[in-house]
Amino acid sequence: MNNKLKAALIGGVIVGLLSAIPLVNYCCCIWGIGGGLVAGLIYIKGSPTKVAVGDGAMTGALAGVVGAVIYLIIGLPIVLLFGAASIEESLTKSGVQMPLSGTLMLVVGSLLAAVGLIVLATLGGLLAIPIFEKRKDDAVPPPPPVGGVGGGYAA
Repeated sequence: MNNKLKAALIGGVIVGLLSAIPLVNYCCCIWGIGGGLVAGLIYIKGSPTKVAVGDGAMTGALAGVVGAVIYLIIGLPIVLLFGAASIEESLTKSGVQMPLSGTLMLVVGSLLAAVGLIVLATLGGLLAIPIFEKRKDDAVPPPPPVGGVGGGYAA
C-alpha cells in the first residue's frame, strides 16, 4: 500500500472517530490537527527520503477527507437522532421562525464541520514536517542493492 495512503487512513480514523463520539467531539479541532500530525509522522517515518512540506500537507488533507467521511457516517446520525427534535422544540418555544428546519440546519452544520476537519488535518500535516522531519536536505537515499533484483556480485 502507498505510504501516504496508509498514513492518511490511520490519521483519518483518529480524526473521524474522535470527532464523532459525543462529549469527546467537543475537542474536534484538536482531533483534526492531531490526526494530521499523526498522518504526517507516519508518512515521515516510512519515507526513505526527506519529506517536503507539500507532501505533509497532502497527507494531512487525505487524512482529513477520510476523517470527514467517517465523521459524517458516524456523527451525523447521532446528531440527527439526538439534536433535531430539541432544536425545533427550542425554536418553537422561543417563537423564532426559521426558514430551515432543525434537521436541515444540523446537516448543513455537519457538512461545514467536515470541511473544517479537512482544513485542520491539512494544517496538522503541514505542522508535522518542521516538527518531525529532522533529515538534512542533502541526504542521499540509500543505494540499490548490488546486482539488481536477484542479488549477485559486483564486477
